This record gives sequence, structure tokens and C-alpha cells, in this order.
Amino acid sequence: MSVKLREIQESDLENIMRWRMDEEITRYMNTNPKLTMEGQRKWFASIRGNEDVRYWLIEVNGEPAGVINLTGLLKASGDLGWAYYVGEKRLRSMKTALSLEMSMYDYVFDTLGKQSVYGDVFTLNQGVIALHKLCGCEIVEEKKNHVCKDGVYYDVTFMCMTAERWKSIRRDKKYEKIIFV
Repeated sequence: MSVKLREIQESDLENIMRWRMDEEITRYMNTNPKLTMEGQRKWFASIRGNEDVRYWLIEVNGEPAGVINLTGLLKASGDLGWAYYVGEKRLRSMKTALSLEMSMYDYVFDTLGKQSVYGDVFTLNQGVIALHKLCGCEIVEEKKNHVCKDGVYYDVTFMCMTAERWKSIRRDKKYEKIIFV
């Protein structure tokens, strides 16, 4: 497995749109968007000029596979948000997921010098919650009926990794280092 991250390019927008509207992806997200290429171009322009967010295209074995992002880069508190998905089902693996998450911790804490990184997961997505726990992430809070999507309410689990915790557990973690550039 070879996983690389690179800047998103305009030529990636169609894949990103397809992944983001895929029911396998959206069933665990806050929205079920109906995207257009015009909307994708506007989104792309907005993230390119926004120093508070950073998005990367995930490539697995040289193929576009998904997106990972950080939000809150300008927050004085040193707390970031993060999310990712691998939209190409055949390119998903536990090894890729573990390497992405733990390498992201290295980048956030060692390179950016941030203090904590937060994520939220639909509570019904127990596989991803277990994955985050395996990486060392801790549950901070569970909110009942926190997101309403298409008339259905979903519970959301909020998780956190701190710089202090990551430094104390990193030596016991085995993962393939992915470079965030």
C-alpha cells in the first residue's frame, strides 16, 4: 500500500462530487448534498483562499481515493477539527485508515504545534468510533438527536486527541507514515 496526500486540483472535483454524494459516504455525514460542478468549483475557490482550512486528496497506489481535511487552523486555542473519507471502496483498508489518522496526529501536533484535534461521528457508525479509539482517540461527549437529516434525528459522538495524550501513546502505535505537505 502506498498512500500519498496532495493538494486538490480542479480536475479532482468530479470524483469528489461523486464520492460526497455516494450513499455509503453520506449516510454517516450531516448532509445528503445534491452537488453540481458549478457548486464544486465555488467550493474549491472558497477553500483555496481560506487559511482556516486545509484539504488534501488521498491517493492510494497512485489512484484518487478520498479527501482528508483540517478546520480551525487560525483558532488561537490550538484546537482543530478534522474529517476524512475514502470514497473508492476498493481502495479502503484498515491499514490506510490507521495510517491516515495517526499520521494526521503527527502533523497536527509536531508540525503545526496544535494542542488538540476533534472529530464527530454518527453514534451508529460504531466501526469508525472503534477505529478512532484504536488510534487512541477518546470520547468527549455523546449528544442525542444532535443532527436532523431528511427528517431523521441522529446521535453524534464527539472524540478528541490531545497533543499530550498522543505523545504518551505514539511509541506503542505501528503505522505507515504518511506525509502531509
